Amino acid sequence: MAGQIGVAQRRARLAVRHRLARDSRAGSAVEVAADLVALHATDPATVHLSATARLREPDIAAVETALYEDRTLVRMLGMRRTVFVVPRDSVPVIQAACTDAVAAVNRRRLGKLLVDSGVTDEPDKWLAAAGEATLAALGQLGEATGTELAAQVPALRTRVGMASDKPYGTTANLTSQVLFLLASEGYIVRGRPRGSWISSQHRWSLLGDWLPDGLPEWSAPAARTELARQWLRAYGPAPVTDLRWWTGWGAGDTRQALAALDVVEVELAGAGTGLLLAEDADPVPEPQPWVALLPALDPTVMGWLDREWFLGPYGPALFDRTGNAGPTVWVDGRVVGGWAQGTGGQVRYRLLEDVGAAASGRIAAAAEALTARLGPVRVTPRFRTPLEKELSSQP
Repeated sequence: MAGQIGVAQRRARLAVRHRLARDSRAGSAVEVAADLVALHATDPATVHLSATARLREPDIAAVETALYEDRTLVRMLGMRRTVFVVPRDSVPVIQAACTDAVAAVNRRRLGKLLVDSGVTDEPDKWLAAAGEATLAALGQLGEATGTELAAQVPALRTRVGMASDKPYGTTANLTSQVLFLLASEGYIVRGRPRGSWISSQHRWSLLGDWLPDGLPEWSAPAARTELARQWLRAYGPAPVTDLRWWTGWGAGDTRQALAALDVVEVELAGAGTGLLLAEDADPVPEPQPWVALLPALDPTVMGWLDREWFLGPYGPALFDRTGNAGPTVWVDGRVVGGWAQGTGGQVRYRLLEDVGAAASGRIAAAAEALTARLGPVRVTPRFRTPLEKELSSQP
């Protein structure tokens, strides 16, 4: 074992590697996404707020430009069957490391649903025909919503029973499920939203419109090793269990991925054994004092399974019951409170401990700046947490 790494050093690495310390701020949203490996996109507002919290010049429009005009960022299904925004160069790695396995599960489930609903006895053949028709229609339209595609492709309007063995069972068409399958198999991508940057309804585009040279092929083992390397660079040192949780891999795939890397074991003060890239063993200098207001599901908050070293006792107030993080207030590498937009749009926050006058002043300034950045936009996290709900009801 290569010595011990204390909480202070882990927090210093978090501040610098995650672009939160002021001297470490990034110049572009692509840099932010690359340094964090991926930005959570289950809640569309998270992408923009996570990126701008780390930019030297916070600009939501610049994030939209990277996503929808430059197309240097791509929204895709990835780790843990979750939607992320990732740098364009990372798409083939995540596809092979995580998404291909998710796609295989999606295909089996959808095939079973088709058979159980009496649509076809040959689900693979049916899905192939539906997929080809959908891709052809999307090629003609350029980009389209699910509703627009369903108007062109009759197969997408096929209705099947959903939860038919439950009292709340119903029927629904297959539009979204077929589109999600095509996305997870690397044929289409979610493009510009129908509304503003907080909208969750996206138009679809062919993958080739975003990656003109196609999707480079990676073997699954090589891609998992590369993704493990990126994660350790951003989140290490950390226990293997954190990597397994973040990726959604099984124990065997995780061991195989790490076996191809030069890693060292370190003792994490009060948190067992962690892994670190051997090339990354030198300590990171502690940055100047900093504060941050991070959004719900921010990748820093959601980057580890074991969060005690930066979250402390505040999980019940700041997370929902299924483990989704709400908006958080940070001081020097640890969570000290939460925030939300009040009924009038003002950013309201509550500190859960005394952080001193200097840090309190910086937090107030950060809240004022975030209020101005949001302007008339009202952000409501998809997963509500106790403190967020309470603060959002204030004027």
